[in-house]
This record gives sequence, C-alpha cells and structure tokens, in this order.
Amino acid sequence: MGSTIFKLRTPICPKLALLLVVVLHYYAIASFGSDPDPVQDFCIPTTGIVGCKNSSAATVDDFVFSGIKFPGKFGETGLSAQPVNVNGFPGLNTLGMSFVRADFEVGGINMPHFHPRATEIAFVLEGSIYSGFVDTNNRIYAKVIEKGEVMVFPRGLLHFQMNVGDKPATIFGSFDSQNPGLIRVPNAVFGAGIEGKLLEKAFGLNSKEIAKLKRKFAPH
Repeated sequence: MGSTIFKLRTPICPKLALLLVVVLHYYAIASFGSDPDPVQDFCIPTTGIVGCKNSSAATVDDFVFSGIKFPGKFGETGLSAQPVNVNGFPGLNTLGMSFVRADFEVGGINMPHFHPRATEIAFVLEGSIYSGFVDTNNRIYAKVIEKGEVMVFPRGLLHFQMNVGDKPATIFGSFDSQNPGLIRVPNAVFGAGIEGKLLEKAFGLNSKEIAKLKRKFAPH
C-alpha cells in the first residue's frame, strides 16, 4: 500500500503555533528537570530502611533546620560554606531544592566551581561581593553585587565570588535540586589524579609547578 500523506486544510495560526511551542517547552522542562516531581506531600527518610517515614509520625521538627544561624569554620580561602541539603535536613527529601549559607572574610573567595545538577540564586545578606559566571562561549558576566541584590548562576556554568568590601560578607544561596553537586575547578583539575604530562601541556607549566599544584589540591 502506498503511504498516506495528511495535509492541513488551513494554515496554522501564528499565535496557535507560538502557544504550541510554549507548551512543548514547558513539558520538556518538566520532563527533564533537575529532580523528579514528588508523588506525595513529603518524604522524611527513615533510618536504616529505604523509604519514607509514615506521615502520621512526622513532626514540625522534621521541617525546621537551625544549623546556619552563625558562620561556620573558615578555610584558607576565607570562606565558610554551610550547605543545607537532605543529608543534614531530611525534610528536604524529594522536594527538589537545597540551600547554602556562605560567609566571607575580607578578601575571602569562593573559588571557581560549578553545580552540575542545579541553577543557583545568590542573595547578598551583608557586604559587597564580586560575583559572576562564564558561559560556554567563554564570555564572562560579572559585577559587584551589594546587600539586598540577587544574582543567578545557570545550571552547570562555572561561577565564583570574592568579598571586595572592607567588612565580612554573607550570601544565602538557593538551588533547584536537593543534591546540586559541587565541583571546584582547581581541586578537580589538580587534585583528582590527572596525568601530570597532560596538565603540563594544557597549562604550559613545568613538572615542578604541576607537582606543587597537585600537592596543594590533593584530597585531605
């Protein structure tokens, strides 16, 4: 049998075509988002068993986290980052979001890094932060953001922050995944065990310089 060709009797209205594109785009985002949609109101993980706590056994304390009232321990880069994720806050489980408090000493930095599974929105609670990201065309989008301002870092793009003020700074960050992932570029490049000869050619450094960087960023 020959193939059957269906022809539209009337052309598609441009507005209808636009609506179809928007709807299809929406469903594409919904289908391939960071986290799957939950199938129940919430799922508090149970200890030692795969599954959720019975909803009748949940309490308000399952949905409250008090661990970021104050800055945490600062590292050598002048940053204290306290993640709020399902590992420490079970109430976030299946809800497709997480949070972080980041405190900066004067001159402190959040080294170039990216989150493979989440877009981040950063809100400056206090201070002045040089903040930005780099897109896949190696174009940089960066500026100093002040108290009360917000910046977004698209999912998977390298981004960074530095306190350029004369006093400590604090940022709250929100992610659209309960497990955004974190890859710090220096640690991944020099601390993961990549062959030294490759790094020498990639960065134009000699073996002693590469060895020094490998020791600096080696896992502890």
